[in-house]
Amino acid sequence: MTEQRLRFWVPIGVIASCSLIAAILIAVKAPIESLETPDMAPRVRVLNVSQETVSLTVETHGTVKPRTESDLIPEVSGPVISVSPQLVSGGFFQAGDVLLEIDPRDYETALDRAKAVRVRTRSEHARAKKELGRQEKLRASGAASQARFDDATNAAQIAAAALQEARALLEQAERDLERTRVLAPFTGRVREENIGVGQFVNRGNPVARLYATDFVEIRLPVPDRQLAFLDLQLGGIGASEQTGPKVKLHASFAGGEYTWEGWVHRTEGEIDPRTRTVNVVARVESPYDPSGGRPPLAVGLFVRAVIEGRELANATVIPRSALHDRDRVWTVDADDRLRERTVQVLRTNRDEAILTGGLRSGERIVISPLRTPIEGMRVKPMIAPEGVRS
Repeated sequence: MTEQRLRFWVPIGVIASCSLIAAILIAVKAPIESLETPDMAPRVRVLNVSQETVSLTVETHGTVKPRTESDLIPEVSGPVISVSPQLVSGGFFQAGDVLLEIDPRDYETALDRAKAVRVRTRSEHARAKKELGRQEKLRASGAASQARFDDATNAAQIAAAALQEARALLEQAERDLERTRVLAPFTGRVREENIGVGQFVNRGNPVARLYATDFVEIRLPVPDRQLAFLDLQLGGIGASEQTGPKVKLHASFAGGEYTWEGWVHRTEGEIDPRTRTVNVVARVESPYDPSGGRPPLAVGLFVRAVIEGRELANATVIPRSALHDRDRVWTVDADDRLRERTVQVLRTNRDEAILTGGLRSGERIVISPLRTPIEGMRVKPMIAPEGVRS
């Protein structure tokens, strides 16, 4: 009997104890705090775009070359008796400087001989003319035959021809004597020389190679699609006027960076069929001028050129990184949601893209990377500091 009662009351006691403990726990429990759902919208950097007038430029490169380069060629033969100190590789000279002298004695003798021949032929011509006049009078009076008159006429013509030949020989002798002093044809510099005192030079054989230094030229290849950015006269530019676009040349030399200014002088007359480029020829005056604290723009120097182009109104400049799929950008609307936009791209370079349409002033574009952008996705825009475009 007692065992049956225990079986009945023990489970009831356990249940009652558990209920009491549960009631106590419920009575002393801490209130449950409600947590707000975190905002998962990603932060993005945005840029307020604006329209402006943009000066287009074209970057290219080239090698400095002389305006003109030619061989120094003696016009007479003979032994060299004098060589100018400037006639060495790298030497500078002025137009008209005597670069070398050839022994003039043989040519002085030839000049004296030509002068003597001219005196003799002049005398013979005068005598022949006088005799012709006398025969003409005798023929008129009937005292001379026609044959004697014809002989006098022929002798006068031969004497006149001989005098003319003597004058030509004299002029030739004078020129040959002048040519024993070989003059610089222009202001320039010596590239190379192969001449010395005592050496015999032959007429027509080059003894040195010279190039002009009054200005230099740089052939700059420009892709045909970029010619539209330049204000060029494709038919040619006047050789004496600086009417072409300005060019800035940059080069590294002797551990420093230097800049020279020039202008586009002309364009060459053909398009390279392999590279589809047109060579634009730039000129720089006084490349060896020591003023300005910079080294000379020496022949053979490799330079990077920036050619000034047209001005484009109502253009928009954005970071190159803001573009995707070549002509699309992400914008942020007034509700801070992403909107994809197709834009009209005029040109791009390493850092920037120039647009001619697709965006309005004041719109916000995303300039920071987006991992998985979705149309209409909410974002937290952060305005990039003024002047920052990347």
